[in-house]
Amino acid sequence: MLPIARKAKIKDLIIEKKNVTVAELTEIFNVTEETIRRDLKQLEDEGILIRIYGGAYISDGVQNDVNVNLREHIHVEGKKRIASKCVDFIKNGDSIFLDASTTSLYIANMIGSRRITVVTNSIKIVNTLVDSPNVHLVIVGGVVSNSSMSSLGRNAEQNMNSYYFDLAFISCRTISMQHGITDSNEQQAEVRRLAVERANTVYLVADHTKFDRTSFASICGFEHIHNIVVDEPLSQEWHEFLEANNIALTECEE
Repeated sequence: MLPIARKAKIKDLIIEKKNVTVAELTEIFNVTEETIRRDLKQLEDEGILIRIYGGAYISDGVQNDVNVNLREHIHVEGKKRIASKCVDFIKNGDSIFLDASTTSLYIANMIGSRRITVVTNSIKIVNTLVDSPNVHLVIVGGVVSNSSMSSLGRNAEQNMNSYYFDLAFISCRTISMQHGITDSNEQQAEVRRLAVERANTVYLVADHTKFDRTSFASICGFEHIHNIVVDEPLSQEWHEFLEANNIALTECEE
């Protein structure tokens, strides 16, 4: 296949799937990883996609559900700042919910010494905390999604109804003043919605790129959120909106 035809096919794939990995593209086109990386670089220069470690993605689309292994390399420093601030909100003895977001995974990496109960539907968070002797770890059971490495579906949703939380840390795909908190995956959105309903205090953790956009499935409205933790300062319009809705805002500047 000629390079121009291969790049056109890669463009079609990423528009359809919203994200691709270097490994899958090398298999599809039977070329080297270096060739694929060069193609992705050229497509990025054309404004088609955004390259990250191990692949590429596009940010458009209401059903843009990026693979968790790629999400771990998007806005890493901002997510770590958010996670570090969230740890300050967690006290010994708390029961907390951590969703299947990469920001929650960073939180999990920082709380292994706390004497707390952690409920999660994330396989990666379970693997992170399973050897922490002070953490009472509860995994929400369900069908495992390979793309998010989390438990989802009817069983997971029924399982969520067995628990209540002092704190819930949830992420989302997008946040809009008009449409509230939304996600690209409706099953993930439902697990997050249940966590919000069953928590005394809800922290929405989101990097600055998620604001003023809308995705496919609703998680909840702003009336259910107590604190938004973001990696960079928001606009004055957002400050006024959140103040009017009695939502605390924590901005984690560098």
